[in-house]
Amino acid sequence: MKVLRRGKDVVYEPRAVAYTEAPDRVRGLIRQRFRWCYGTLQCVWKHRGAAFESTSGLGKFSIPNVLVFQILFPLLSPFMDLVLLWNIGSALFDKLQHELPFWNENMIRVGFFYGIFVVVDWIYSLVAFLLEKEDKRLLLLTFIQRLIYRQLMYIVIFRSISRALTGITVTWGKLERKATVTR
Repeated sequence: MKVLRRGKDVVYEPRAVAYTEAPDRVRGLIRQRFRWCYGTLQCVWKHRGAAFESTSGLGKFSIPNVLVFQILFPLLSPFMDLVLLWNIGSALFDKLQHELPFWNENMIRVGFFYGIFVVVDWIYSLVAFLLEKEDKRLLLLTFIQRLIYRQLMYIVIFRSISRALTGITVTWGKLERKATVTR
């Protein structure tokens, strides 16, 4: 990031190939994502001054993007899910106990806003797929991702932010390598 702040260019190489070994267990995935998330927080904090430099693409685009899509949205997501679950439970209770309609005014409102949240998330994914020219069929997996992977990321983001705010020292730990990557 210092390179960008000094007005130099970072060049993209589309032919570059990197091989990596992905975690094959949930615990390993959470550890890996924690390292990534905490490292991202460290980078944003280290370069927070760039957000106030009008000539810096880093400050105008990268840091705000990270703050919104890698910190703010992941922090709001569990609350959106809890509000939806609470309202579904409440509407079911009212329907079963009091014979009230399930789709009451409150349930419609919550469903509408949750729908907007999911659609914005999906559109963001679509834009990424279009920019990277990925197989569009994979977009269907974003809905599965919301149900499973995102729940794991809630643990990661809250743990990372709590560690950053409390000043608890974080070590990267030992990575489990199994040598499963082939060329």
